[in-house]
Amino acid sequence: MSLALLLSCLFVLVYTVFVPFENKLKINKAGPILVMAMLCWAIYGFYEGEKVVKPHLMHHLADVAGIIFFLWGALSIVELVSAYKGFDGITQLIRTDNEHTLLWRACLTTFFMAAVIDNVTATVVMYYMLRDILKDSEKLKFMTGMAVISANAGGTWSPLGEVTSTMLWAGGQVDIQNLVMRMFLPSLLHVLVPLWILSMRKNTVLNLVPVAKSEATSHNYVNPKHTRIMTIVGLGALLFVPIFKYFTHLPPYAGMAMAWGMVWFVSELLNNQMDEANREEFTVAAAVKKVEQTGLWFFFGILLAVGCLQSAGVLKEVGKYLETNLHSMEIIIFVIGLSSAIIDNVPLVAAVQGMYTLTEFPTNHFVWIYLSYCAGTGGSILIIGSAAGVAVQEKAGIEFGWFARKVGWLALIGYTVGAIAYLLLTWYVYPYTLDLFLK
Repeated sequence: MSLALLLSCLFVLVYTVFVPFENKLKINKAGPILVMAMLCWAIYGFYEGEKVVKPHLMHHLADVAGIIFFLWGALSIVELVSAYKGFDGITQLIRTDNEHTLLWRACLTTFFMAAVIDNVTATVVMYYMLRDILKDSEKLKFMTGMAVISANAGGTWSPLGEVTSTMLWAGGQVDIQNLVMRMFLPSLLHVLVPLWILSMRKNTVLNLVPVAKSEATSHNYVNPKHTRIMTIVGLGALLFVPIFKYFTHLPPYAGMAMAWGMVWFVSELLNNQMDEANREEFTVAAAVKKVEQTGLWFFFGILLAVGCLQSAGVLKEVGKYLETNLHSMEIIIFVIGLSSAIIDNVPLVAAVQGMYTLTEFPTNHFVWIYLSYCAGTGGSILIIGSAAGVAVQEKAGIEFGWFARKVGWLALIGYTVGAIAYLLLTWYVYPYTLDLFLK
């Protein structure tokens, strides 16, 4: 059996068994994926020899470790801000006695929040906010599903908002100015179109019955001054990361390390006067424990496995096959986005990064920014298609079929409208307006 075929079969077999059916098998997908990744490199080494394979492994390990460290730092900062109740004010901001107004406020808030604190965290935070406001489980499920769409869309136009956007930014395929300016409108349309459809329909899950306002959730006491300081410092630190990269040209994880250090330092100053029992939940150690470590290990394994497929030349062959059969990059990327509803978008984006070089498609080429949109929002079509959906699926009790019937079709319409909008803007508007501004 050829090396390419063996590696492809191993990757597809492990991925299709242990990722989609993780809940049924009751086996965390991170473990099998890590085993598969190392087996791929071992087989590659057996075929090609240590001297050939080891430099490739070290190269991919450096790139993957940088992305994982960046994500770990960002999630840790968000957890620390959350510990200081930094997101409680948003709950009061979206609270209303009208369900349609609540839906619009929740979705738009999630959209912008995801661009700063990442789509997964934004979805989980919004779920907890909605749970405090809505007591009807069916309506809570529906609004949580719409929050998934909004978070994934919000994450596509920010290097902080979605793993795949971070990967493309860290890989040099896009820069921040182009990602934000070119992606914002298509991403926003991905949210506004489903919201507009729901507003026009009278037989939606939402039926304009007033929502009974609930009392604010009780929390352990936090000094309001400390809450304000940590919220400003934490979110400011996240926004500082791309600025640091712009001026220093250092990798994103370098800025995140500095941001994490600043937040850590401020946190120690705020809680060093508390007694040990009360300060524990406000410490860095407590925040780090709350970070979803298994998700990071899953990304680590997937990215290393895809790196092996790239080094072995498998991805190049896949790219040639797609070009031969689909011909158009517009169609290829659109189909890849639809595939992300079934296959996690992280390996898909990593695969495309391995298929095409920056020589073929330079930084900010329409293919890379289009890929950011399609891979980031296509996963909203199914509840298992994005990390944000998986994160709240069990919490909100959202079934696979229910999501497809009630929410998935809205995500598909929004996805298509946003994709068409991006292509039209790229063909007819940006060459005469935005490109001049960016230069």
